[in-house]
Amino acid sequence: MRPDRLRCVESGKSVSQQRRQPWIVGVSGASGTPFAAAVLRGLLAAGESVDLVVSRASRLTLLDETGIAFRDAYWRADLRTWLARGADGKPHTFDVGEADLEKVRHWAAGDLGAGPSSGSYPAKGMLIVPASTACVAGVALGLSKDLLQRAASVTLKERRKLVVAVRETPLNGQTLKHLVSLDEAGAVVLPASPGFYAGATHIQDLVDFVAGRVLDAAGVPHGLYRRWEGELGGGFRGGSD
Repeated sequence: MRPDRLRCVESGKSVSQQRRQPWIVGVSGASGTPFAAAVLRGLLAAGESVDLVVSRASRLTLLDETGIAFRDAYWRADLRTWLARGADGKPHTFDVGEADLEKVRHWAAGDLGAGPSSGSYPAKGMLIVPASTACVAGVALGLSKDLLQRAASVTLKERRKLVVAVRETPLNGQTLKHLVSLDEAGAVVLPASPGFYAGATHIQDLVDFVAGRVLDAAGVPHGLYRRWEGELGGGFRGGSD
């Protein structure tokens, strides 16, 4: 037995128990950065580790939608600000602690030598939230023009879970073909379309519904929305004619 293996056994933990196995979260340039924030919070709340890839285009969207500049050199501080912000734009809506950030590893979008670019990297799967039509095309065609697309291609070839939360409307024929290709390759195509039966009373409720469905597809437990239980009227919150 190898000495390093022996030390692991003696400490009471196997190599598999010690190995970090994250979910890769890719954020593309589509509108909908609050969806990504809600998914990230949900993963961290469930105790999951996260590898984060924020595309160059998504940084412009994030700046436009939230006023937050996501910078590689200051990603931890910028991520904390982003995750603490509510979908309505109010800062400090959510409590984001240092323990949460310790579960996150950030990879630059241009780093094609990063861990998630290889199939031997131990990841559970990948969630692309939101997914732009350009991102959908790149993944469907296997272009791997950046780390986000490369990680998605690796996820598919390794037969791991890939959830693509496409956020665009209307969809043209070419994009629909790309989405069918992704479905046939084993991905879960999940449009960012909120349901209203959960009794949404705030924009955050609608965002959390979509985030919850993404986590459902990944098999990650959460309490982000009220589930349908077969009884009418559960989403009604009162009002008058």
